Amino acid sequence: MPLLAAAWGSAGYARRVSPRTRIRAVVALVALVAAGIAVGAALHGRGGGGGSTAVGKRAAPPLQLSILVRNDAEARALRAAETAYDAGRRVEARRQFERLLQHDPGSVEASVGAAVAEWPDGTVDKLRALTASHPDSALVRLHLGLALYASGDNAGANVQWREAERREPDSPSALRAEDLLHPNMAPGRAFFYPALAPPRGIAKLSPPEQLKELHRVASGGGVDDNLLYGVALQRVGRPVSALAAFDRALSLDPKSVAAQVAAAVGRFDKDKPAAAFSQLGPLAQAYPRAAVVRFHLGLLLLWIRDVKDARTQLQRAADADRRGNYGREARALLSRLELIGT
Repeated sequence: MPLLAAAWGSAGYARRVSPRTRIRAVVALVALVAAGIAVGAALHGRGGGGGSTAVGKRAAPPLQLSILVRNDAEARALRAAETAYDAGRRVEARRQFERLLQHDPGSVEASVGAAVAEWPDGTVDKLRALTASHPDSALVRLHLGLALYASGDNAGANVQWREAERREPDSPSALRAEDLLHPNMAPGRAFFYPALAPPRGIAKLSPPEQLKELHRVASGGGVDDNLLYGVALQRVGRPVSALAAFDRALSLDPKSVAAQVAAAVGRFDKDKPAAAFSQLGPLAQAYPRAAVVRFHLGLLLLWIRDVKDARTQLQRAADADRRGNYGREARALLSRLELIGT
């Protein structure tokens, strides 16, 4: 699947695609948010401090290796083993991970997969050993936290997830840890949706080639080039790098409303959501009829489950952009919110 297929799934990307297709990704997620379903809620009951419940009272921990961009032979084998684990074929998954380790003993992903697939026999101890040899790996910290939680140690899990965020923030594993620490917020982070078409021919490239090409163009390009590169980085779970790209776009044209919005959205952090809202709020006052501002302000309000104020902002986006992409998107979200009764 092309890396940027999802990136241009909403808010005006891929103008040859129907409006219904363009809004699908955002509308589906808004339904999740408004219905109060967070990705961490089922797993992370937030029961307070640590505990000592017996292993087995909670399900085996999930496995999330986040092999998002790579498409080499090892990456394909890792995804196959992860799929086997997800399907409940843990013995098969463990054997696949062990074969990978025979070829590459230093593979952190395979080491994590093998440890988790052995649940509950030595999983926590093996993951602790991995944190000693790879202390800054968010992937290892995330899974140690998941294993501790599955063992009944909520407090220990929280510590590891905080460490995952702190040590390797520019990673999908850190974002997943953030979800688990904030189960009452929407899963993931809100993306920036610029009304720009993707570069010609980008979909024909492999995911690694797409990122490389977007980086090359952004390095010597303008505002739009850096916005598009930031969008792609958001989609592969690299929020710190995405914000740097958005900030570069803003430095090239400080008056660009789109770049100002992107830089604000890129600052959204579930630990400190005010970092984004403190910029989007003044932008809404400075550009009261800018649909790009109102749309993204509404989107971020949904992320923190402020549905009432989100409706207000989305309606203003719809009114300000009756025939444009943001107005169309906003009306779709409002309709969805109405259907699910929020």
